Amino acid sequence: MEVVSRYHASQKEMEQEYELVKAAKEDPAAFRPLYDRYYERIFLFIYQRMDDKDIAHDAVSQVFLKALTNLHKYEFKGVPFASWLYRIAKSEVYQIFRQQQTQRTVNIERSGLGEMMEEMEDDPYAPYAALLGEAVAELEEDDLQLIEMRFFEKRPFKEIGDILDITENNAKVKVYRILERLRKNLLAKKKTA
Repeated sequence: MEVVSRYHASQKEMEQEYELVKAAKEDPAAFRPLYDRYYERIFLFIYQRMDDKDIAHDAVSQVFLKALTNLHKYEFKGVPFASWLYRIAKSEVYQIFRQQQTQRTVNIERSGLGEMMEEMEDDPYAPYAALLGEAVAELEEDDLQLIEMRFFEKRPFKEIGDILDITENNAKVKVYRILERLRKNLLAKKKTA
């Protein structure tokens, strides 16, 4: 099943975006259109993991400050500029968790669970969605992030790979290994239910 991303940009959009990045490298005031375009998306990415609006807003400010400060290091790699911002956001979230020693929030949408169950060749309307939700919530942070990006944020593997600084193929392999572990976990839970 092909997952359609809510985030993926066309080649033309990425080229236009890169022109904005080049302009912002020359003049920091030209960064504003990128900020306006991505503020809400980065906020949602962080808020879904934090579940605290004030901390999420502060974290987003830090993400854009770091992006602007390090814009000279950005290199276009054929993926949206947002991938670079998400990578910064992911690091910022980890840093906040370490500083505050808090637990990460897992926001699970029913539609994402259905797609995961389809990928695991299970009935998406089976009475085991709650068990799958529990199994997803028990995943390690790195695995959880892959599942969230693929099934709840509907990102293509290429974009996931770029955000996590791994290859597209590596992202695919990791997701399908996680799905296989979830499938086995779900089967074990079904037997005890």
